[in-house]
Amino acid sequence: MNTTLRRLASVVMVMFLALMVSTSWVQYVQADKLNNDNRNVRKIYREYGNARGPIVVGDQPVAASTPVDSPFGYQRVYADGDPQRAQMYAPVTGFYSLVNGTTMIERSENSFLNGQADALWVSRLQNLLTGRKTEGSSVELTIDPAVQQAAWDALGDQRGAVVAVEPSTGKILAMVSKPSYDPNVLAVHSTREAGAAYQELLNADGNPMTNRAISTHYPPGSTFKLVDAAAALESGTYQADSSIPAPHRYTLPGTRTELRNFGDEVCSPTDEMSLADALRISCNTAFADLGVQLGGDAIREQAEKFGFGSRFEIPMSSAASNYPAAGDAFTPDRVALSAIGQGDVATTPLQVAMISAAIANGGELMQPYLVQTVRDPSLEVVQDASPRKVRDAVSPSTASALTDMMVGVVRNGTGTAAQIPGVDVAGKSGTAQTAPNTPPHTWFTAFAPAQDPQVAVAVVVENGGTLSNEATGGRVAAPIARAVIQAVLGR
Repeated sequence: MNTTLRRLASVVMVMFLALMVSTSWVQYVQADKLNNDNRNVRKIYREYGNARGPIVVGDQPVAASTPVDSPFGYQRVYADGDPQRAQMYAPVTGFYSLVNGTTMIERSENSFLNGQADALWVSRLQNLLTGRKTEGSSVELTIDPAVQQAAWDALGDQRGAVVAVEPSTGKILAMVSKPSYDPNVLAVHSTREAGAAYQELLNADGNPMTNRAISTHYPPGSTFKLVDAAAALESGTYQADSSIPAPHRYTLPGTRTELRNFGDEVCSPTDEMSLADALRISCNTAFADLGVQLGGDAIREQAEKFGFGSRFEIPMSSAASNYPAAGDAFTPDRVALSAIGQGDVATTPLQVAMISAAIANGGELMQPYLVQTVRDPSLEVVQDASPRKVRDAVSPSTASALTDMMVGVVRNGTGTAAQIPGVDVAGKSGTAQTAPNTPPHTWFTAFAPAQDPQVAVAVVVENGGTLSNEATGGRVAAPIARAVIQAVLGR
């Protein structure tokens, strides 16, 4: 009898132990997975039943949650429901959707916005003790509303992107991408309407939900000549006034292919010119030859110092810009093409802006960032961003030489359309071929004032914008950059 009871007791103990282990496994080990499962209806009602924190630009919310008479409790509203303003900020804010999830700031700062971040544990404890509902924190961005509006207006109906950065800190002052979309149509509580709107945007021409400023790769064209010039100056072999070959046409090494300048122009009657003049008039043949002389390894090393090959966490993760890896396939002819920003070189507008920003900042590359301050519901600061240096991209002397060379581009080179009376603007144009019989992408990157930089800008306009095949970076993108710089400087 005693043996039977002992066996029964053992079985009962094992059953209780199994129950305790399984319960603990669900409650603790699997808790995060179950809480974050999109099929968890409790999670959806819990999140929507709390006031999600606003996303703030200047002193105005561009995304906020307003109380509604529905089981969800709150409705996410962008730019007070104004479709045009909502589109202007959508590439930055992203969307918060019952059906389609989150993107951009709504995703990267989600734990602060929904009040669940570890840094908010004191606030959550107070809510638990007082019985108050959890509220999200406000996320204040670095975007300057006047600069954002100027960039949006200047880009007009053209496809492309604009990024403006404060060189000394890395603060992103403007980030525009077109075409864009109205996130309000994705934030509705009707799953049918939200799903249909999302599908419509997925199928829309031009990928409006893509933030081109950080996610789209473009051939950089002649803006990449800044990297070549930096590599040349850093090598110690070249100075701004060093004479380099600048033939009318250049035969790519190992091929019979002739490289020509824009419009088949002659860069120099002597087939030679200074490095500074080659940059000023954007001489393709000179930089193709220079690239081969420097070699792919030296150019790649310089590109990586500016940020190529790495992602910028702003806090959204940008696509890493690409310069071809070393190998048998990267032959001298491909090196020559890469030196003029063609071939296999691909970059984002943010990366191009950071090249100019590093030059403007005496050679120091700063970490770009979009979130300045996070405040809890009582407006106490939970997190405040500080400028952070990534690395030295070039020496101060090289940065100074590049600045003077870029000023020459705007004064009497390919970037005269970026001139601002009373302000020295340093810039570089770019016109990038994409495919046969297709208008080129046009670029302009700049910073100003040249000797006291307040802003660095990168502009890309896809397929020539309104000028189509007649487009150049100096004609199409430079005036946009000028408008952004004027907005920062108040001119």
